Amino acid sequence: MVGQVGVPGNGARAVPGGGSAMWACGGRRRRRLLGGLLMLLLVAVALRRFNLTGLVPMQLKGRTLGLQARDSQFFLEGKPFRIFGGSVHYFRVPREYWKDRLIKLKSCGLNTVTTYVPWNLHEPIRGTFDFTKNLDLKAFIKTAEEVGLWVILRPGPYICSEWDLGGLPSWLLQDPEMHLRSTYKGFTDAVDYYFDHLIPQVVRLQYKNGGPIIAVQVENEYGSYAEDPDYMAYMKAALLERKIVELLLTSDNKDGLTSGFVSGALATINFQKMDPGIMTYLGTLQNNMPKMVMEYWTGWFDSWGGPHNVFDVDEMMTTVEKVIKSGASINFYMFHGGTNFGFMNGALHFDEYKATITSYDYDAVLTESGDYTPKFFRLRELFTSITETNWPLPPVILNKASYGAILMQQCVSLWEVLPSLLEPVKSEQPINMENLPVNNGNGQAFGYTLYETVIPGGGELHSHNHIRDRAQVFVNSLYIGYLDYTMQQLSIPNGQGYRVLRLLVENCGRVNYGRSLNNQRKGLIGDIFLNKTSLRNFKIYSLEMEPRFIESLHKTFPWSAVPDSAVGPMFFRGTLHVQQTPRDTYLKLEGWEKGVVFVNGKNLGRYWKIGPQETLYLPATWLKQGNNEIIVFEERIAGRIIQSTDLPFLGRIHYVS
Repeated sequence: MVGQVGVPGNGARAVPGGGSAMWACGGRRRRRLLGGLLMLLLVAVALRRFNLTGLVPMQLKGRTLGLQARDSQFFLEGKPFRIFGGSVHYFRVPREYWKDRLIKLKSCGLNTVTTYVPWNLHEPIRGTFDFTKNLDLKAFIKTAEEVGLWVILRPGPYICSEWDLGGLPSWLLQDPEMHLRSTYKGFTDAVDYYFDHLIPQVVRLQYKNGGPIIAVQVENEYGSYAEDPDYMAYMKAALLERKIVELLLTSDNKDGLTSGFVSGALATINFQKMDPGIMTYLGTLQNNMPKMVMEYWTGWFDSWGGPHNVFDVDEMMTTVEKVIKSGASINFYMFHGGTNFGFMNGALHFDEYKATITSYDYDAVLTESGDYTPKFFRLRELFTSITETNWPLPPVILNKASYGAILMQQCVSLWEVLPSLLEPVKSEQPINMENLPVNNGNGQAFGYTLYETVIPGGGELHSHNHIRDRAQVFVNSLYIGYLDYTMQQLSIPNGQGYRVLRLLVENCGRVNYGRSLNNQRKGLIGDIFLNKTSLRNFKIYSLEMEPRFIESLHKTFPWSAVPDSAVGPMFFRGTLHVQQTPRDTYLKLEGWEKGVVFVNGKNLGRYWKIGPQETLYLPATWLKQGNNEIIVFEERIAGRIIQSTDLPFLGRIHYVS
C-alpha cells in the first residue's frame, strides 16, 4: 500500500506502509507537518474574521468616513443621517442603572446618547486617576453600544452642567495666578496631563476604530466665557494630537456662537425656545452645514430657596416639532438628569449666590429615579412617526418602596469627635479650603471647614465678605448666628475670660457658569474682624466627610441616646431595615433644618428646610437586605425621625416661561 503525505509548497513523495508509516519518519518531519496544519488552521480562522481586501477587521469594514457634515446635512459613512440624541450623565446615575436608562432612551426613538466627563471626579487628587466603578467611562460607552446607540462625547475639561466648578478640580485654585479656561501654562499643563490619561480611555471606542463614538465636542459653551482668543484652538489641537479622529463640534447659546467657534469644528446651538431666525443665523456662520441643537433644554435646574422649575410638555413639543421640521438634528438636555450625589452640586453667582439643589431631576424626559414622564411618551410618538419604526416597548418601571419611619436612636456632637478624629492645621492667618495642607498637598475639595480662635470679649464680628459660602458662628458651643454673602455682621455677646470663637464654614457649591470661575476658593478667603481687629492664631479642621471619616465615627466614639430636644452640629444614627430585595425609595426629613445624609457610608446629598426639594432620592443599589445604617449630619435643629416614602416631592412648581 502506498500513501501520499504533503505540505503545501514542499511537494509530496511515496511512503511505504501508507498512513501508519508517516509517524515512523523523523521528529523534524512530524514537527513540520504539525506546523503546516496549524498554519492552515490560522488561515482558516483569519478568513472568517477578516476582509482580505486590505486585511481590515470585519467590525471596521466600511468605517472610513465616519460622521460628516456637508451639503446641509449629516452623513454617516456616506448615508444621510440625523442625530436624535439625549443626554445621560454616567456620574449622576448608579452604574447598575446605566443600561436601564439607555434602553429607555433607545425605546423613545433616539439613536444617540451624549455625556459629559467630569475632570474633578476622574482626577480628584493631582496625578491620581479613577476610571473604575461608577466612573468607568469605557463601560458606559460600551453599554450604549450594546443597547444600539451612537455616542457624542463631551470631555471638557470644563463641562458647566450645574456641577461644582463646572467639573474642574479644585486643586487648580491652589495657584494664586490661576486663570481657568485659558492658555495660562498652569492650566494647560494640568489639562494636557489629564487628557494624556482620559483620551486613551476612549480612542479605541471611536467610530473609525470600531466603536460607537461618532463625534467629540471641543470644550463647552466657551462663547459665554471667551477670555482667551487662543484657547479654543489649543483645545482642538489637544484632542487631535491624542488621536481623536471623529467629527468635532462646539456648543453655545445664541450670544456665544461667534466667540465660541473654532475653525474645523461644527458649531451647534443650545436653547429652550426657538427664537425667530435662529437657524438662519446659525447657517450664516457656517455656510451649507447641517444644523444641530446640541442642548434642547427639556426643563431646568433648581436652586435652594427657589421653586421647582417645570417646563410645559405642550410648549416643549411645539418647539421640538419646529426644530425637526427645519431639518435640524437635536439632542435633549436632559433626557435623564439623575442626582448631584454628595457635595457635587454647582452654583450661580450673578446678582446673588444661588447653590443648586441635590436633585438633578431637571423636569427631564425621565425623572430623577428613571420613571417615565408625559414628555417621554409624546417624544416616542413623534419619533416613531418620523422614523416609521416600531421601537421596542419601554421597560417596565419598578415599584418604589415606602419603608416607613426611621428612628434616629443615637447621636454624637461634632465637638466631641473633632479632637480625636482630626488633626487641626495651625495658622496665624485663615487659610482657604483649597490651600489647606491636607490630602497629600491637594487641599480640601468639598464639605465643611471649622475655624477656631480665642477671643477676649464680645463686640461686632464682621466678615468683610470673606466667607465662602455660609458660616455658623459659635462661642464655645453656644450658637450665635450665621454669616454669608448677605449677612456679614454679627454681634458677639460679652463674657468673662477668654473664649473659643468657632466658625463652621460650608462650601455650598462652586460656581459652574459665568466669569467668576477663578474666584471660587472656599472657606475663609481673607481676614475676619472683631471690633475692627483682624482675628489671628487659628486652628483649622478639614471636614470633607469622606467615607473613611464616616466609618470612623461609630468605631471610635460611644454614641448617646438622642435627647428630646437635640441641637447640632451633631451626627445622628438610625437603621433602615429592608426585609426583601431593596427597592428605590425617597427620604423625607421633615422637622430637620440643614445638613447631609449618609447611607451605608455613602453621601446621599444635602437637605435644607428652605426647599424646594423636600425628599432625597435613595437608589436601591445603595441598600442591602437587612439593616442599613443612616447617618445624618445636622447643622442646627434636629428631628427624631426620617420618613422613607415611595413618592418624591421636589417643591412647589414654577412653570418656566
